[in-house]
Amino acid sequence: MSLLDYFSKDVDKRTKFMFSTIAPIYARVDHSLIKGYQKSIDAVENEIDIKDKSVLDIGTGTGAWAMKFIQKGASKVCGIDLSEKILKSGREKHPEITFKIGNAEDLKDFSDNSYDIVTASFVIHGVKADRRAKILSEMKRISKKYVILHDFVGKTHFFVRFLEFIERSDYKNFKKHFCKEFMKKFSKTKKIASDYGSGIYIGEK
Repeated sequence: MSLLDYFSKDVDKRTKFMFSTIAPIYARVDHSLIKGYQKSIDAVENEIDIKDKSVLDIGTGTGAWAMKFIQKGASKVCGIDLSEKILKSGREKHPEITFKIGNAEDLKDFSDNSYDIVTASFVIHGVKADRRAKILSEMKRISKKYVILHDFVGKTHFFVRFLEFIERSDYKNFKKHFCKEFMKKFSKTKKIASDYGSGIYIGEK
């Protein structure tokens, strides 16, 4: 992996490079992220009983979002990510979680209806609409009932907008169009604002 991967037309290569590069930073701020996610996971719990549920977390990073489900009583939590380097940090910090390498658009290792909840935190905004659709389809296929996204809702802070520019994400179009994209996939949807321009999207099969 080299700096040239950042300039690649292959989104997966760029993503692997970005998150492998910042893996040490994620490892250091993991505990702060867990604390910062509290309001968002409380919003999920107000809508869904998490206790004793199985959870698959897409693009898990070091597992900070996945850990919130553990803390709320989930029986089994598995996190997948493209970066082995960042997963290594996750395994060291959170042995309660099963970590696996995986691509969100092709989760063939997971069977239909195999997890009660399939979730992702600040993942799906990073890719174009066609790839968002593929990821949502995979999440829906694996989920028994619920797909939960923790992502942008409302105003985005300038510094975050700068980071998204560096990441070359599609967050602007995500914010404009995602609710309609989400409603096409699920019979019942709900959006709940949380803290600092984030929130929860809940889709029910």
